[in-house]
Amino acid sequence: MLAQRRRRNAIHFFIALRHLSSRNNKGFLSFITLIAMAGVMLGVASLIITLSILNGFEQTIHNNVVSFTAHLQLFGFQNQTLPEPESVVRTIQERYPEVMAIAPYVSREGMARSEENVEGILVKGVDPEQDISAARSRLVDGAYDLAERQSGLQSVIIGRRLAEKLEVGVGDRILLYGLGGSTISLSQTRVLQVTVRGLYETGMAEYDGSIVYIHLRNAQRLFQIGRTVSGFDILVHDTRTLEKLARDIPEQLGYPFYARTMYQQYRNLFTWIELQKKPIPIILGLIIIVATVNIVGTLLMMVMEKAQEIGTLRTLGMSKRTVVRIFQWKGIMIGVVGTLLGDAIAFVLCWLELRYHFFPLPSGVYFMTHVPIDMSVWDFGLVSTLALVMCFAASIFPARMAAGLDPIRTLRFS
Repeated sequence: MLAQRRRRNAIHFFIALRHLSSRNNKGFLSFITLIAMAGVMLGVASLIITLSILNGFEQTIHNNVVSFTAHLQLFGFQNQTLPEPESVVRTIQERYPEVMAIAPYVSREGMARSEENVEGILVKGVDPEQDISAARSRLVDGAYDLAERQSGLQSVIIGRRLAEKLEVGVGDRILLYGLGGSTISLSQTRVLQVTVRGLYETGMAEYDGSIVYIHLRNAQRLFQIGRTVSGFDILVHDTRTLEKLARDIPEQLGYPFYARTMYQQYRNLFTWIELQKKPIPIILGLIIIVATVNIVGTLLMMVMEKAQEIGTLRTLGMSKRTVVRIFQWKGIMIGVVGTLLGDAIAFVLCWLELRYHFFPLPSGVYFMTHVPIDMSVWDFGLVSTLALVMCFAASIFPARMAAGLDPIRTLRFS
């Protein structure tokens, strides 16, 4: 029974393939068949490329935000400094297994001066052994060297955009100015001469041009805050636990500890991404719908052009179900060829952009330097499946119309 069913399906497929590839087809019919395939191809390719770009935007912004603020930031209420950072780190690591990494930091406004220019900056002091910031993960020149030195100049890592503003490079010296204590007073201004050991770049111009990294103890001395810190960067194993940790950790540690997730700090960015991801796939999905409408038109013209053959086959005993299956196979073959070509085009174009970065972006606007791509097997599978299902659905009406032709009248008037 199963063998007979397979044999019948093979026959239906063979007849459908012969109809589509027959050299006796009229030129116009072959042309609209190609147009139908091209419509499916372009619809699939455009939707996959769009989803890959949107995923790339989300992933890039997520990674950049994490490199500066981590998944969760713990700091003092109204910017109070936090004492005993070692004890806080130990407590969080022991009581919250969801936490993957925690790093204390000092963060204050300051100024950077080179021989050429002066720029306002945000000085961030980190412990090199615990650092999870962009200073380590996004280095593009020099070396990650923030070791505290007993003599000589201390080290600093700055963004490439800030280096361009200050007109300095790796190995050059700059001056860092900071205000110490809890009051703003010029008499408390401290100066630290440092050597640029490395340059980082994330593509987010706002941060690449303002944040500099120094050793934690150097930052504490620069701002005269003793052994206290500004806060803690926290990474978690699962971001779904962020909201719970943001409530539980401050309750456990008490006043003045306060926590904020990256989604709270950058709500506008993540809302913007979600807003883009919702309507664009729907709008571009209409392209596939238009392509399936072309399949309906193509198959209807095939029914008209092959009416005599259909009548002959029906007269010889072919059932209506067989006629339906043949035309459904035609629609499926058009969909399969168009979908495979669309997948191939989408993959090649996305790979080329990943490899060669043909489309640069202004980092001051888009938070990145080129169009980001994040290809997903799930996107390819979902779009391809959707296209094939719609192509199959589009073939149902023409197939039923072909099966409903009266063989006697068809042969008489053909």
